[in-house]
Amino acid sequence: MTYSYQTLAKIIKDVSFKEKGSRFISYAYPVLDEEDVKKKLADLWLLHPDATHICYAYRLGLEGEDYRANDDGEPSGSAGLPIYNQILSKNITFVLVASVRYYGGTKLGVPGLVRAYKQSAQLALEQAEIVERHQTEKISFEFSYEDQGAVMRNVDRFGAEVIETEFTDSCRLLVSIRKQDTDNFLASFEPLYKVKIKKFE
Repeated sequence: MTYSYQTLAKIIKDVSFKEKGSRFISYAYPVLDEEDVKKKLADLWLLHPDATHICYAYRLGLEGEDYRANDDGEPSGSAGLPIYNQILSKNITFVLVASVRYYGGTKLGVPGLVRAYKQSAQLALEQAEIVERHQTEKISFEFSYEDQGAVMRNVDRFGAEVIETEFTDSCRLLVSIRKQDTDNFLASFEPLYKVKIKKFE
């Protein structure tokens, strides 16, 4: 069971180099889903309307189970796959890497294209800050002022993030907790039988 994954901390853009006259400009984006991928690619075409190709690969899902490599008219396997292999080499997911090519008049051949697109993706990912993200769950608590101290001690002990609080005739709290810690976190409230707990899936 996966509770964490690695992805990019921020967008990497405009990393470029030339190969036999062709210019390659690479970009790397943290993305959430396929709609996010489509939007980023549409934005790239608006930014580079005269580009010869915009080849890309993306990887989504906690296990990286959703992925695609696109050659955008380059010979099959010469562009998208080398980009995708660089994503795999970094073991990251929820990521899109795209390489914009402006043709320079000299054909590179399939081996040359493979090297160029690999280098393009590699340059972008070398500049990327890769961070580990954790799956979280939201849990709400309703309790009396009498139990407030005990509840907050458990929240602090497990490093839960307080999202919302409400203190009226009773106390209400909404927290976010790492999924891997959820069972132990909830077990810590068993002695506080008056505390009402609701877990959001």
